[in-house]
Amino acid sequence: MPWKQSEESRTWQKERVIQELRSQGKRMTKQRMVLLDVILSGKWNCCKEIYYEAAKRDAAIGMATVYRIVSTLEEIGVFSRCYRYSLPDRPCLEDRARDWPD
Repeated sequence: MPWKQSEESRTWQKERVIQELRSQGKRMTKQRMVLLDVILSGKWNCCKEIYYEAAKRDAAIGMATVYRIVSTLEEIGVFSRCYRYSLPDRPCLEDRARDWPD
């Protein structure tokens, strides 16, 4: 489920993330700025959703670019990746697996 944040909090976070990326030697390209805006909006659940939203804003952004920025943000500790598999209208399989007989 996407998380919610105030605009002020997102702006502060964005500035902090940009500063950290620059300290790591990363340039802040137009595509990175678009992706950072999408990611900090919190209206996504996976890389594909980030890609679809970012592609609306800049058609030149590709999936590889999304995965690279996600990986970079993981490396600097902005967020961590979570693997989760589920079927529509059903609990996560990871949660159900413990209830299955051996």
